[in-house]
Amino acid sequence: MTPHPVVVAITGASGVIYGQRLVEVLLQLNVPLHVTISESAVHVIEHELGLSVDVNAFELSQLLPGRERCPDGVRYHHVRDLLAPIASGSFRTAAMVICPCSGSTMSAIATARSGNLIQRAADVHLKERRRLIVVPRETPLSLAQIENWMAVTRSGGIVLPAAPGFYHGAQHVGQLVDFIVARILDLIGVEHQLMARWGELP
Repeated sequence: MTPHPVVVAITGASGVIYGQRLVEVLLQLNVPLHVTISESAVHVIEHELGLSVDVNAFELSQLLPGRERCPDGVRYHHVRDLLAPIASGSFRTAAMVICPCSGSTMSAIATARSGNLIQRAADVHLKERRRLIVVPRETPLSLAQIENWMAVTRSGGIVLPAAPGFYHGAQHVGQLVDFIVARILDLIGVEHQLMARWGELP
């Protein structure tokens, strides 16, 4: 795994548990991280996870209860801070994951808009030809949304819908979440043992 950090952005789409779990696993694997959270994600996190996140005074324990502080190698950036390192192509990163990715964020990426740090960092990853993974959880899809997915894909991004498989015999929701997180880790080159692979199943 490259020593360059992975950027993780959480936006205001349903399925914030995927982003929470992704951050948790990357921390467990000692992967350097840069984290940013949109203002709309704050409301979804409260509704879906029952957690209170303050983007103006963020502490890791707000997203991951039990984690008292950000460990070395983890940096948080306010979503409005366009002077953050990840807003520049000269700052080296391994990949960026937007998990979950809202429809408005997908639209902004598809049209190269940079209204906030998440959108700008995504645009940077595309222009620098670095790996960008977006994880939408929208269904059904309008034609405009499908066209946005296509535009992001044509620009070099990877659209990874939050649609877990069931062939590995999941017994609880956590295993379905890990299925998606495992696919993300595969795409950014992080070794893990979150689930058995096809061909390894009993």
